[in-house]
Amino acid sequence: MNKNTNLGINTICTHVGELKDEQFKGAISPLYMSTSYLFDSVDVKRYPRYFNTPNQEALCKKIAALEKTDDALIFGSGMAAVSTSLLAFLKQGDHVVLQETLYGGTYNFVVEEFDKFGIEYSFTKSLAIKDFEREIKSNTRVIFIETPSNPLLKIVDMNEVSLLAKKHGIITMIDNTFASPVNQTPIDFGIDIMIHSATKYMGGHSDILAGAVAASEEHVKRIWNIAKNLGGSLSDFTVWMLERSLKTLNLRVKRQSKNALKMAKYLEKNKYIDTVYYPGLKSHENYKLAKAQMKYFGGMLSFELIKEIDTMKFQRNLQLIKPSMSLAGVESTVLSPAQTSHALLSKEERDSQGIKDGLIRFSVGIEETEDLIEDIEQALYNTIK
Repeated sequence: MNKNTNLGINTICTHVGELKDEQFKGAISPLYMSTSYLFDSVDVKRYPRYFNTPNQEALCKKIAALEKTDDALIFGSGMAAVSTSLLAFLKQGDHVVLQETLYGGTYNFVVEEFDKFGIEYSFTKSLAIKDFEREIKSNTRVIFIETPSNPLLKIVDMNEVSLLAKKHGIITMIDNTFASPVNQTPIDFGIDIMIHSATKYMGGHSDILAGAVAASEEHVKRIWNIAKNLGGSLSDFTVWMLERSLKTLNLRVKRQSKNALKMAKYLEKNKYIDTVYYPGLKSHENYKLAKAQMKYFGGMLSFELIKEIDTMKFQRNLQLIKPSMSLAGVESTVLSPAQTSHALLSKEERDSQGIKDGLIRFSVGIEETEDLIEDIEQALYNTIK
Protein backbone atom coordinates (compact mmCIF):
# COMPACT_ATOMS: atom_id res chain seq x y z
CA MET A 1 0.00 0.00 0.00
CA ASN A 2 1.26 3.47 -0.81
CA LYS A 3 2.85 5.15 2.21
CA ASN A 4 1.12 8.44 1.32
CA THR A 5 -2.44 7.13 1.61
CA ASN A 6 -2.89 8.58 5.09
CA LEU A 7 -2.54 12.09 3.69
CA GLY A 8 -5.55 14.24 2.89
CA ILE A 9 -6.58 14.31 -0.78
CA ASN A 10 -5.86 18.03 -1.17
CA THR A 11 -2.36 17.46 0.19
CA ILE A 12 -1.82 14.55 -2.21
CA CYS A 13 -3.03 16.57 -5.18
CA THR A 14 -0.74 19.47 -4.28
CA HIS A 15 2.47 18.02 -2.91
CA VAL A 16 3.01 14.26 -3.27
CA GLY A 17 5.52 13.33 -5.92
CA GLU A 18 7.68 16.45 -5.79
CA LEU A 19 11.19 15.06 -5.91
CA LYS A 20 13.67 15.95 -3.16
CA ASP A 21 16.77 14.44 -4.78
CA GLU A 22 19.22 17.25 -5.53
CA GLN A 23 19.77 15.81 -9.01
CA PHE A 24 16.12 16.20 -9.94
CA LYS A 25 15.19 19.52 -8.35
CA GLY A 26 12.69 21.34 -10.54
CA ALA A 27 11.67 18.15 -12.29
CA ILE A 28 8.02 19.20 -12.37
CA SER A 29 8.87 22.27 -14.43
CA PRO A 30 8.07 22.04 -18.16
CA LEU A 31 11.44 23.67 -18.78
CA TYR A 32 13.26 20.70 -17.29
CA MET A 33 13.26 18.81 -20.57
CA SER A 34 14.51 15.28 -21.10
CA THR A 35 17.34 16.37 -23.41
CA SER A 36 19.13 18.14 -20.56
CA TYR A 37 19.60 15.20 -18.21
CA LEU A 38 23.07 14.46 -16.85
CA PHE A 39 23.69 11.11 -15.21
CA ASP A 40 26.70 9.52 -13.56
CA SER A 41 25.82 6.17 -15.11
CA VAL A 42 23.73 4.88 -17.96
CA ASP A 43 20.16 4.03 -16.97
CA VAL A 44 18.01 2.82 -19.86
CA LYS A 45 14.86 3.62 -17.87
CA ARG A 46 15.73 7.33 -18.14
CA TYR A 47 15.22 7.24 -21.89
CA PRO A 48 12.19 9.58 -22.27
CA ARG A 49 10.17 7.15 -24.38
CA TYR A 50 10.48 4.62 -21.57
CA PHE A 51 8.14 6.56 -19.27
CA ASN A 52 10.70 7.37 -16.61
CA THR A 53 11.87 10.96 -16.88
CA PRO A 54 11.91 12.74 -13.50
CA ASN A 55 8.72 14.74 -13.97
CA GLN A 56 6.90 11.60 -15.13
CA GLU A 57 8.05 9.76 -12.03
CA ALA A 58 6.92 12.61 -9.79
CA LEU A 59 3.48 12.67 -11.38
CA CYS A 60 3.17 8.89 -11.11
CA LYS A 61 3.84 9.10 -7.36
CA LYS A 62 0.98 11.54 -7.01
CA ILE A 63 -1.46 9.39 -9.02
CA ALA A 64 -0.44 6.29 -7.06
CA ALA A 65 -1.10 8.15 -3.82
CA LEU A 66 -4.54 9.21 -5.03
CA GLU A 67 -5.46 5.60 -5.93
CA LYS A 68 -3.77 4.21 -2.78
CA THR A 69 -1.46 1.98 -4.85
CA ASP A 70 2.28 1.36 -4.80
CA ASP A 71 2.97 2.69 -8.28
CA ALA A 72 1.49 4.25 -11.39
CA LEU A 73 2.30 4.86 -15.05
CA ILE A 74 1.14 7.65 -17.36
CA PHE A 75 0.33 7.40 -21.08
CA GLY A 76 -0.35 9.54 -24.11
CA SER A 77 -4.09 8.73 -23.99
CA GLY A 78 -6.67 6.77 -22.09
CA MET A 79 -6.82 4.16 -24.84
CA ALA A 80 -3.04 3.73 -24.67
CA ALA A 81 -3.49 2.97 -20.97
CA VAL A 82 -6.36 0.55 -21.64
CA SER A 83 -4.77 -1.32 -24.54
CA THR A 84 -1.32 -1.58 -22.96
CA SER A 85 -2.71 -2.85 -19.66
CA LEU A 86 -4.82 -5.52 -21.34
CA LEU A 87 -1.99 -6.70 -23.58
CA ALA A 88 0.36 -6.86 -20.60
CA PHE A 89 -1.76 -9.61 -19.05
CA LEU A 90 -3.16 -11.34 -22.13
CA LYS A 91 -1.43 -13.45 -24.75
CA GLN A 92 -2.44 -15.91 -27.47
CA GLY A 93 -4.80 -18.51 -26.05
CA ASP A 94 -5.90 -16.39 -23.08
CA HIS A 95 -9.43 -15.18 -22.39
CA VAL A 96 -10.84 -11.95 -20.93
CA VAL A 97 -14.30 -11.21 -19.53
CA LEU A 98 -15.62 -7.68 -20.04
CA GLN A 99 -18.84 -6.13 -18.81
CA GLU A 100 -21.64 -5.52 -21.30
CA THR A 101 -21.47 -1.72 -21.35
CA LEU A 102 -18.10 -0.09 -21.95
CA TYR A 103 -16.57 3.00 -23.48
CA GLY A 104 -16.87 2.59 -27.25
CA GLY A 105 -13.12 2.81 -27.81
CA THR A 106 -12.44 -0.06 -25.41
CA TYR A 107 -15.16 -2.19 -26.97
CA ASN A 108 -13.88 -1.50 -30.47
CA PHE A 109 -10.27 -2.26 -29.49
CA VAL A 110 -11.29 -5.67 -28.17
CA VAL A 111 -13.49 -6.74 -31.08
CA GLU A 112 -11.17 -5.30 -33.77
CA GLU A 113 -7.80 -6.43 -32.45
CA PHE A 114 -8.02 -9.42 -30.13
CA ASP A 115 -8.81 -11.95 -32.84
CA LYS A 116 -5.54 -10.97 -34.55
CA PHE A 117 -3.65 -11.84 -31.36
CA GLY A 118 -5.55 -15.06 -30.76
CA ILE A 119 -7.05 -13.67 -27.55
CA GLU A 120 -10.55 -14.85 -26.67
CA TYR A 121 -13.11 -12.49 -25.13
CA SER A 122 -16.63 -12.53 -23.74
CA PHE A 123 -19.04 -9.73 -22.83
CA THR A 124 -21.45 -10.28 -19.97
CA LYS A 125 -25.19 -10.25 -20.60
CA SER A 126 -25.77 -7.99 -17.61
CA LEU A 127 -23.85 -6.53 -14.69
CA ALA A 128 -25.03 -9.23 -12.27
CA ILE A 129 -22.16 -11.21 -10.73
CA LYS A 130 -23.71 -14.46 -11.98
CA ASP A 131 -23.20 -13.28 -15.54
CA PHE A 132 -19.53 -12.56 -14.89
CA GLU A 133 -19.13 -16.02 -13.37
CA ARG A 134 -20.95 -17.63 -16.29
CA GLU A 135 -18.39 -16.24 -18.75
CA ILE A 136 -15.28 -17.42 -16.89
CA LYS A 137 -13.27 -20.17 -18.57
CA SER A 138 -10.21 -22.16 -17.57
CA ASN A 139 -8.06 -19.77 -19.64
CA THR A 140 -9.61 -16.53 -18.31
CA ARG A 141 -6.85 -14.22 -17.14
CA VAL A 142 -8.56 -10.81 -16.79
CA ILE A 143 -11.94 -9.35 -15.81
CA PHE A 144 -12.40 -5.78 -17.06
CA ILE A 145 -15.09 -3.49 -15.66
CA GLU A 146 -16.10 0.17 -15.90
CA THR A 147 -18.15 1.78 -13.15
CA PRO A 148 -19.91 4.13 -13.49
CA SER A 149 -20.16 3.07 -17.12
CA ASN A 150 -20.04 5.27 -20.20
CA PRO A 151 -22.62 6.55 -21.16
CA LEU A 152 -25.50 5.06 -19.13
CA LEU A 153 -23.87 5.37 -15.68
CA LYS A 154 -24.44 1.75 -14.74
CA ILE A 155 -22.81 0.52 -11.54
CA VAL A 156 -20.88 -2.72 -11.05
CA ASP A 157 -20.40 -4.32 -7.65
CA MET A 158 -16.61 -4.06 -7.34
CA ASN A 159 -16.38 -6.19 -4.21
CA GLU A 160 -18.29 -9.08 -5.78
CA VAL A 161 -16.19 -8.92 -8.95
CA SER A 162 -13.00 -8.87 -6.90
CA LEU A 163 -14.00 -11.87 -4.78
CA LEU A 164 -15.01 -13.82 -7.89
CA ALA A 165 -11.72 -13.02 -9.61
CA LYS A 166 -9.60 -13.97 -6.60
CA LYS A 167 -11.47 -17.26 -6.33
CA HIS A 168 -10.31 -18.10 -9.87
CA GLY A 169 -6.88 -16.44 -9.76
CA ILE A 170 -7.88 -13.72 -12.23
CA ILE A 171 -6.57 -10.14 -12.50
CA THR A 172 -9.19 -7.37 -12.24
CA MET A 173 -9.01 -4.07 -14.11
CA ILE A 174 -11.33 -1.07 -13.88
CA ASP A 175 -11.78 2.01 -15.99
CA ASN A 176 -12.15 4.50 -13.15
CA THR A 177 -12.40 7.58 -15.40
CA PHE A 178 -15.99 8.61 -14.67
CA ALA A 179 -15.60 8.38 -10.90
CA SER A 180 -12.03 9.65 -10.47
CA PRO A 181 -10.12 8.87 -7.25
CA VAL A 182 -12.13 11.63 -5.55
CA ASN A 183 -15.35 9.63 -5.78
CA GLN A 184 -14.05 6.08 -5.39
CA THR A 185 -10.81 4.16 -4.88
CA PRO A 186 -11.41 0.66 -6.28
CA ILE A 187 -8.43 -0.85 -4.46
CA ASP A 188 -10.58 -0.54 -1.31
CA PHE A 189 -12.87 -3.14 -2.91
CA GLY A 190 -10.07 -5.45 -4.02
CA ILE A 191 -9.63 -4.34 -7.64
CA ASP A 192 -6.05 -4.84 -8.89
CA ILE A 193 -5.51 -2.28 -11.65
CA MET A 194 -7.07 1.18 -11.99
CA ILE A 195 -7.11 2.83 -15.43
CA HIS A 196 -7.95 6.43 -16.34
CA SER A 197 -8.41 8.59 -19.34
CA ALA A 198 -6.51 11.40 -17.65
CA THR A 199 -7.80 13.62 -20.44
CA LYS A 200 -10.98 13.80 -18.40
CA TYR A 201 -11.23 14.59 -14.66
CA MET A 202 -7.52 14.37 -13.92
CA GLY A 203 -6.85 16.90 -16.69
CA GLY A 204 -10.08 18.78 -16.11
CA HIS A 205 -9.49 21.74 -18.43
CA SER A 206 -10.14 20.27 -21.89
CA ASP A 207 -6.58 21.01 -22.98
CA ILE A 208 -4.59 17.77 -22.78
CA LEU A 209 -4.69 14.13 -23.92
CA ALA A 210 -3.37 11.60 -21.39
CA GLY A 211 -3.93 8.26 -19.69
CA ALA A 212 -2.93 6.68 -16.39
CA VAL A 213 -2.67 3.28 -14.73
CA ALA A 214 -2.29 2.70 -10.97
CA ALA A 215 -1.53 -0.68 -9.41
CA SER A 216 0.97 -2.65 -7.36
CA GLU A 217 4.65 -2.28 -8.15
CA GLU A 218 4.64 -5.78 -9.64
CA HIS A 219 1.71 -5.10 -11.95
CA VAL A 220 2.99 -1.70 -13.06
CA LYS A 221 6.37 -3.23 -13.90
CA ARG A 222 4.63 -5.80 -16.08
CA ILE A 223 2.67 -3.07 -17.86
CA TRP A 224 5.84 -0.99 -18.28
CA ASN A 225 7.61 -3.92 -19.93
CA ILE A 226 5.21 -3.80 -22.87
CA ALA A 227 4.55 -0.05 -22.68
CA LYS A 228 8.18 0.74 -23.53
CA ASN A 229 7.73 -1.20 -26.77
CA LEU A 230 4.35 0.23 -27.75
CA GLY A 231 5.49 3.82 -27.21
CA GLY A 232 2.44 5.51 -25.70
CA SER A 233 4.48 7.85 -23.50
CA LEU A 234 3.60 11.41 -22.58
CA SER A 235 5.54 14.57 -23.45
CA ASP A 236 7.22 16.50 -20.63
CA PHE A 237 5.07 19.56 -21.23
CA THR A 238 1.83 17.55 -21.04
CA VAL A 239 3.12 15.88 -17.89
CA TRP A 240 3.55 19.32 -16.37
CA MET A 241 0.04 20.35 -17.44
CA LEU A 242 -1.47 17.21 -15.94
CA GLU A 243 0.40 17.70 -12.67
CA ARG A 244 -0.86 21.28 -12.62
CA SER A 245 -4.43 20.05 -13.04
CA LEU A 246 -4.24 17.53 -10.21
CA LYS A 247 -3.77 20.41 -7.78
CA THR A 248 -7.47 21.26 -8.18
CA LEU A 249 -8.85 17.75 -8.81
CA ASN A 250 -10.53 17.44 -5.44
CA LEU A 251 -12.09 20.90 -5.59
CA ARG A 252 -13.33 20.49 -9.17
CA VAL A 253 -14.80 17.01 -8.85
CA LYS A 254 -16.64 17.74 -5.61
CA ARG A 255 -18.25 20.82 -7.18
CA GLN A 256 -19.08 18.94 -10.39
CA SER A 257 -20.61 16.08 -8.41
CA LYS A 258 -22.71 18.46 -6.35
CA ASN A 259 -23.89 20.26 -9.48
CA ALA A 260 -24.65 17.01 -11.33
CA LEU A 261 -26.93 15.79 -8.55
CA LYS A 262 -28.87 19.07 -8.68
CA MET A 263 -29.12 18.89 -12.47
CA ALA A 264 -30.22 15.24 -12.43
CA LYS A 265 -33.02 16.03 -9.97
CA TYR A 266 -34.11 18.99 -12.11
CA LEU A 267 -34.11 16.96 -15.33
CA GLU A 268 -36.02 14.09 -13.70
CA LYS A 269 -38.88 16.48 -12.94
CA ASN A 270 -38.84 18.21 -16.34
CA LYS A 271 -41.84 17.18 -18.48
CA TYR A 272 -39.75 17.31 -21.66
CA ILE A 273 -37.22 14.77 -20.37
CA ASP A 274 -38.14 11.11 -20.80
CA THR A 275 -35.35 9.35 -18.86
CA VAL A 276 -32.41 10.44 -16.69
CA TYR A 277 -29.43 8.19 -15.96
CA TYR A 278 -27.55 9.21 -12.81
CA PRO A 279 -26.50 6.92 -9.94
CA GLY A 280 -27.24 9.62 -7.37
CA LEU A 281 -30.98 9.48 -8.11
CA LYS A 282 -33.01 7.17 -5.90
CA SER A 283 -34.80 6.04 -9.04
CA HIS A 284 -31.54 4.66 -10.47
CA GLU A 285 -31.51 0.85 -10.41
CA ASN A 286 -28.10 0.78 -8.71
CA TYR A 287 -28.56 3.71 -6.32
CA LYS A 288 -27.90 1.72 -3.13
CA LEU A 289 -24.80 0.09 -4.60
CA ALA A 290 -23.49 3.42 -5.86
CA LYS A 291 -24.04 4.96 -2.43
CA ALA A 292 -22.08 2.11 -0.83
CA GLN A 293 -19.15 2.36 -3.26
CA MET A 294 -18.87 6.07 -4.03
CA LYS A 295 -18.13 9.08 -1.84
CA TYR A 296 -20.03 11.31 -4.29
CA PHE A 297 -21.95 10.29 -7.40
CA GLY A 298 -19.80 12.04 -10.00
CA GLY A 299 -20.22 14.85 -12.50
CA MET A 300 -21.55 12.76 -15.39
CA LEU A 301 -25.14 11.99 -16.29
CA SER A 302 -27.11 11.24 -19.43
CA PHE A 303 -30.72 11.75 -20.45
CA GLU A 304 -33.24 11.26 -23.23
CA LEU A 305 -35.72 13.90 -24.39
CA ILE A 306 -39.29 12.98 -25.15
CA LYS A 307 -39.55 11.63 -28.70
CA GLU A 308 -41.29 14.77 -29.99
CA ILE A 309 -38.16 16.90 -29.48
CA ASP A 310 -35.33 16.99 -32.00
CA THR A 311 -32.23 16.02 -30.00
CA MET A 312 -29.70 17.69 -32.29
CA LYS A 313 -31.73 20.89 -32.60
CA PHE A 314 -31.94 21.06 -28.81
CA GLN A 315 -28.17 20.79 -28.50
CA ARG A 316 -27.65 23.51 -31.13
CA ASN A 317 -29.95 25.82 -29.16
CA LEU A 318 -27.90 25.54 -25.98
CA GLN A 319 -25.84 28.67 -25.36
CA LEU A 320 -23.93 28.16 -22.12
CA ILE A 321 -23.64 24.38 -22.31
CA LYS A 322 -21.58 23.57 -25.38
CA PRO A 323 -21.49 20.45 -27.57
CA SER A 324 -18.10 18.79 -27.16
CA MET A 325 -16.27 15.62 -28.19
CA SER A 326 -14.91 15.03 -24.70
CA LEU A 327 -16.00 15.45 -21.07
CA ALA A 328 -15.10 16.37 -17.48
CA GLY A 329 -13.82 19.89 -18.06
CA VAL A 330 -14.70 22.75 -15.74
CA GLU A 331 -17.24 23.85 -18.36
CA SER A 332 -20.52 21.97 -18.90
CA THR A 333 -20.78 20.09 -22.19
CA VAL A 334 -23.07 17.69 -24.01
CA LEU A 335 -22.71 15.18 -26.80
CA SER A 336 -24.58 12.37 -28.53
CA PRO A 337 -22.76 9.07 -27.80
CA ALA A 338 -24.18 7.50 -30.96
CA GLN A 339 -22.26 10.06 -33.01
CA THR A 340 -19.09 10.33 -30.91
CA SER A 341 -17.88 8.07 -28.08
CA HIS A 342 -19.82 5.04 -29.37
CA ALA A 343 -19.89 5.82 -33.09
CA LEU A 344 -17.52 2.88 -33.80
CA LEU A 345 -20.22 0.49 -32.62
CA SER A 346 -22.93 -0.59 -35.04
CA LYS A 347 -26.50 0.52 -34.34
CA GLU A 348 -27.29 -3.05 -33.35
CA GLU A 349 -24.41 -3.09 -30.87
CA ARG A 350 -25.52 0.23 -29.39
CA ASP A 351 -29.11 -0.95 -29.14
CA SER A 352 -28.02 -4.10 -27.33
CA GLN A 353 -26.32 -1.90 -24.71
CA GLY A 354 -29.36 0.39 -24.39
CA ILE A 355 -27.65 3.35 -26.06
CA LYS A 356 -30.39 5.04 -28.06
CA ASP A 357 -29.65 7.41 -30.93
CA GLY A 358 -31.31 10.24 -29.00
CA LEU A 359 -29.28 9.77 -25.82
CA ILE A 360 -27.46 12.90 -24.62
CA ARG A 361 -24.44 12.64 -22.33
CA PHE A 362 -24.16 15.64 -20.03
CA SER A 363 -20.82 16.49 -18.42
CA VAL A 364 -21.67 18.94 -15.65
CA GLY A 365 -19.12 21.66 -14.94
CA ILE A 366 -18.53 24.08 -12.08
CA GLU A 367 -20.94 26.83 -13.16
CA GLU A 368 -23.92 27.97 -11.09
CA THR A 369 -26.68 25.38 -11.53
CA GLU A 370 -29.26 28.16 -11.87
CA ASP A 371 -27.48 29.28 -15.05
CA LEU A 372 -27.36 25.74 -16.41
CA ILE A 373 -31.08 25.24 -15.75
CA GLU A 374 -31.90 28.54 -17.44
CA ASP A 375 -29.89 27.48 -20.50
CA ILE A 376 -31.72 24.17 -20.77
CA GLU A 377 -35.07 25.90 -20.36
CA GLN A 378 -34.39 28.39 -23.17
CA ALA A 379 -33.04 25.63 -25.44
CA LEU A 380 -36.15 23.53 -24.90
CA TYR A 381 -38.37 26.57 -25.57
CA ASN A 382 -36.54 27.47 -28.78
CA THR A 383 -36.61 23.87 -29.96
CA ILE A 384 -40.32 23.23 -29.54
CA LYS A 385 -41.75 26.67 -30.36
